[in-house]
Amino acid sequence: MRLKPGTSWRETYEQCCSVAPEAFHDDRVLNHWGGIWHRDGRPVPAFSPLDGTAIAGLPRLDRAGAGRAVAGAVEEHNRWRYLPLAERKAMVSAAVESMAAHRDLLALLLVWEIGKPWKTARADVDRCLDGVRWYVGEIDRMVEGRVPLPGPVSNIASWNYPMSVLMHAMLIQALAGNAVIAKTPTDGGLCCLTLACALAVREGLPFTLVSGGGAELSPVLVAGRSLGCVSFVGGRDAGAKVVTSLADLGRRHVLEQEGLNCWGVWEYGDWDLLTRQIRASFDYAKQRCTAYPRFVVQRSLFPEFLAAYLQAVGSLRFGHPLAVADPDDPLPELDFGPLVNASKAKELADQVDEAVARGGVPIHRASLESGHFLPGQDISAYFAPTALLNPPPSSPLHHAEPFGPVDTIVLVDTEAELLAAMNASNGALVATLSCEREETFGRLAPEIRAFKVGHNRPRSRGDREELFGGLGASWRGAFVGGDLLVRAATSGQDGEAERLPGNFPHYTLLP
Repeated sequence: MRLKPGTSWRETYEQCCSVAPEAFHDDRVLNHWGGIWHRDGRPVPAFSPLDGTAIAGLPRLDRAGAGRAVAGAVEEHNRWRYLPLAERKAMVSAAVESMAAHRDLLALLLVWEIGKPWKTARADVDRCLDGVRWYVGEIDRMVEGRVPLPGPVSNIASWNYPMSVLMHAMLIQALAGNAVIAKTPTDGGLCCLTLACALAVREGLPFTLVSGGGAELSPVLVAGRSLGCVSFVGGRDAGAKVVTSLADLGRRHVLEQEGLNCWGVWEYGDWDLLTRQIRASFDYAKQRCTAYPRFVVQRSLFPEFLAAYLQAVGSLRFGHPLAVADPDDPLPELDFGPLVNASKAKELADQVDEAVARGGVPIHRASLESGHFLPGQDISAYFAPTALLNPPPSSPLHHAEPFGPVDTIVLVDTEAELLAAMNASNGALVATLSCEREETFGRLAPEIRAFKVGHNRPRSRGDREELFGGLGASWRGAFVGGDLLVRAATSGQDGEAERLPGNFPHYTLLP
C-alpha cells in the first residue's frame, strides 16, 4: 500500500497557498476579521489523524484579539444588513459556485484534517453547496415580513461537519442579512474552513473566522452584548457553559447538543434490511450527531438480531482513506477512517475496557489488524468496531454518546422497558423503531423523547426543507432547518419578542 499520488499533505497545502494566497502563507494560516486577513494569533502544532503527519495548526487569538474581530464584524453587519436581498443572493450564489469549482480540494482537506473517507468528504461539501442553492431559490418568501438580527451571528461548532453544518449555516445567515462570525473548531477543519471563507469573502460576504480556546474566547463570542445570535453545536458539558453565559442576556440562541440516539427493535422480522441499515450506521465511525450507538432489542428476538448485527459489522472496511495498492487505483471505498485524534481513541478504549471489567459483555471486537493501512503508519487514532451487551449503569457508554464505532445493546421484555431504555439520556435528536405493525409504532413513537423518530428506517439531520431540533437536554433554543433556519437568523419587523419554535428555558414549542 502507498499514498495515492497527488494527495500528500504537502501537495494539498500547496494547492491552498496557490488558490488563496491571502489566507495561506508558507508558514501558517491566517485569521480573517474586519474584512482583512491577519497574521495574528499564536499558531499551535497540529497532526493529522490519518497517520500523524504534521499539518497546519490553529492561529489562536487571545480574548483581546477576538474582541477586535467581533467589533469588526459589528461594523460589517451594520452595512450588510441594509444590502438589498437581490445583491445578497448574487453574492452568496457566486461564493457557492466558487466553492464548487474547488470541491475536491475542500474534500481532500476534510480527509487530512478530520479523517473523513473520500466519498464521505465529497458528500459533505456537496450537501453544503446543494443546500445553499435551495435556500437561494426560496429565500424571498422566507424573509418576507422579516429583518436581519440587530447584530452578527456567532457560530461555535464541532469539528465533524465543517461544510454541511457550519459553512452551510454561515452562508444562510449571511443570505438572511447578517454578518457572520465563526470560531474554527479546536479539533479540526482549520484549512477547509479557511479556504471556504477565502472564496466567500472574495465575493463580498461578511465573514469573520477566528481561532482560539473556547474558555478564552467565550466571553466575547458568546456573551458579547453586540451579538445578535449565538449558534452552538457540540457536547452537553460545553453547551451547559454556553447556556449559563446566555442565561441573563435574553439573546437569540441555537444550541445543538449530544443525545444518546437509540434504535429499538420490537416485534420485527426483516433482518436483511436491518443488516444493511446497521452497516450504514457506521458511516464516518459514528462521529455524527445523528449516529445510532444504542440498540434496544426485544429479548425474544436477540438470536435473529445478533446474526444480522454480526453480519453487518463483519463486512465493515476501515483504514487510511488515501492508501492505494497501485498509483492508478481509485481511492478506497471505506466505511470510516480514524477518529478525530489519538486521545479520543484512547478514551474510547478505556471506556470499553472499564465497561467490560464491570460486567458488560463484548459480543464483537474487531482488530486493527483488519484495517486498510500504509506499511508502518501511525494508527493511534484508529478504533476497530466494537459492540457490548448490557453496559453497566456506571459506564459512560450506558447513558452518553460515545462518538466512535462502539455500539451498546440492551435487552428488554416489555414495552415499558423498551421506552425507558430508549429515553436513557433525557432527550435525543433522532431515534428509530423497527417494528412491523403501524399500530404499534403509532402507539410507542410519541413516547420516545427524540425530535425525529423513524419507522423501520434511520432519521438524519435532513436537508433543505426538513426541520431539525432535539428534545430534552439534547437541544436548547430555536429549532432549525427549512424555514426555521432563516427564522432563527431574522426578526419580525414589528420588533416584538417572538415565540420561535424551539426548546427555551420557559417554554418548548414544537413546529
